[in-house]
Amino acid sequence: MPRAKRACNSKRIMEPNTVAETTKAEKAEPRADKVEPRAGRPPGRGRRMRPEPEPILDAESGHELTEKVVFINRSAKVVKGGRRFNFSALIVVGDKHGRVGVGLGKAGEVADAIRKGGEMARSEMVGVSLKEATIPHEVFSHYCGAKVLLRPASPGTGIIAGKSVRAVLELAGVKDVLTKSLGSKNAANVVKATLQGLLSLRLREDIYSGRGLEIKKVEAPNAPEAALPPTLLSTAPATTA
Repeated sequence: MPRAKRACNSKRIMEPNTVAETTKAEKAEPRADKVEPRAGRPPGRGRRMRPEPEPILDAESGHELTEKVVFINRSAKVVKGGRRFNFSALIVVGDKHGRVGVGLGKAGEVADAIRKGGEMARSEMVGVSLKEATIPHEVFSHYCGAKVLLRPASPGTGIIAGKSVRAVLELAGVKDVLTKSLGSKNAANVVKATLQGLLSLRLREDIYSGRGLEIKKVEAPNAPEAALPPTLLSTAPATTA
């Protein structure tokens, strides 16, 4: 009996499979008529799109505000059960039309720190004096250990600055300027030194009005007249000796 069973088993093993196997082409490119919609979701419905946040407008200028995260710092406090982390976010907010503000938010989560910093920056926005796309004059400012030098530049120069100084100048509306950070690299101090330098800028009109003077308008010089052609010299006949 056992020999007969072994023979039957060997016959079953040798029999070809009757199940049709899918070809490689069918595996790579499934037919459209075989694709079935997911259960529980109506056909033709895609992923839900999150609504975009509404732009925040400045109450005074009416321009749209732009927010930029300059630096995020993490601090740890060692307690009995382990370590507790706290985050601080340095935020710069501006309308790119002469108004800018800086805020430092602190919280136990990064998102809350950014939200607090943005609210603080929007509440402390100030106006700065600009001359078209650059600053009216050179200025050197310092805050604690940070020292920042700002110089006006010709159109097309761009913002030549580092990350911290660039954030303040861009959101203030400056497009052409030369800068140099000469002191500490602490992001908070560099940003405050840059903002302090922008606040110390004054236009020529403001200086003259504060002194009770009027700006004298200088007329543009006239274009030089075209030179007259030289007169032809009369040639006298040569005298012979």
